[in-house]
Amino acid sequence: MTAEELKSIITAGLTCEHLELEGDGRHWYATIVSSEFEGKRAIQRHQRVYATLGAKMQTDEVHALSMKTFTPTEWATQST
Repeated sequence: MTAEELKSIITAGLTCEHLELEGDGRHWYATIVSSEFEGKRAIQRHQRVYATLGAKMQTDEVHALSMKTFTPTEWATQST
């Protein structure tokens, strides 16, 4: 799977203000900014992202995905 394919899958199921991906096709590192994360704990945010991937995690198309998840307000604080 390419970064563009993974990005398309995530953005099709989650409104992202910002999405950065790095990886080797199986192991991925993502920074995701979404207003959908408002009021959610880290585990709930990660579950939300995993839900966009569906069976791709179980079938090993995406072997590993490490994430940093932010709301737009949190991201603005990180960026300064």
